[in-house]
Amino acid sequence: MRETVTAMGMVIKSSPSGEYDRRLVILTRERGKITAFARGARRPGNSLMAASRIFAFGTFRLFEGREAYTLHSAEITNYFEEIAADMEAACYGSYFLEVSDYYSRENMDGTEILKLVYQSLRALQKPAIPNRLVRRIFELKAMVINGEYTEQPPFRVSDSAAYTWEYVVLSPIQELYRFTVTDQVLAEFEACVEEMLHRYIDRKFKSLEILETILQ
Repeated sequence: MRETVTAMGMVIKSSPSGEYDRRLVILTRERGKITAFARGARRPGNSLMAASRIFAFGTFRLFEGREAYTLHSAEITNYFEEIAADMEAACYGSYFLEVSDYYSRENMDGTEILKLVYQSLRALQKPAIPNRLVRRIFELKAMVINGEYTEQPPFRVSDSAAYTWEYVVLSPIQELYRFTVTDQVLAEFEACVEEMLHRYIDRKFKSLEILETILQ
C-alpha cells in the first residue's frame, strides 16, 4: 500500500475532470501549490465532495504521483460557507485565491501566503472592516511576501495613509486586520496599492472583473 503525504492547505481551484472526478489545486503550507485529483468527488454522497470545494481549509492526505497527487481523505476545519453564500464576499474571496495561485509555486514554502489568504477570508466575515480595505491590505501584503513592494507609499500622501502603508508592510499577518480608516485615508491607500499592482502584476483576474461589475 502506498504511503500518504499529509499537508495543511486550502483548495484554491476546483474543476470537473472526467465523468465523476475533480481536479484540485491546493495551496499547502509544506509543498506550496499542488495539483490533486479527487476521484469520484462528483458522485452524490462521495466522502471527498465537500473537501473538493474552493475555500475548503484543513489537512489533506494524498498519494503522490509523478505529475499530480490523488486525494485520499481530508479533515476540513473551515469551509468559509458564509463567504460562499454572499456574492460580493465570494468575489473578493475568489480574487484572493486567484492572487495566491498567481504567486505560489510547487515545492515552495507556502506558509505565509496561506496564512494571508486564511486571515483575509476571516476578515471578510467581519462587518466592522470594509471589504475594500480588506482587499487592499491583502494585495499589499501579498506583494510584500513576494518581495515586490516599496517601504514607503509610491507618492506623497497624508500621514495617516503613510502610517497605514507602513503598518501593513511591517506587521505580522495575524495583526493585519485590527484597524479601520476613514474614507479619505482609504481612498489614498487604495490609490497607492493600485499603483503597486500596475508596477508588479502583469495579469488580469476574472473574479476582480466580476467584482468591479457588481459594485458599479
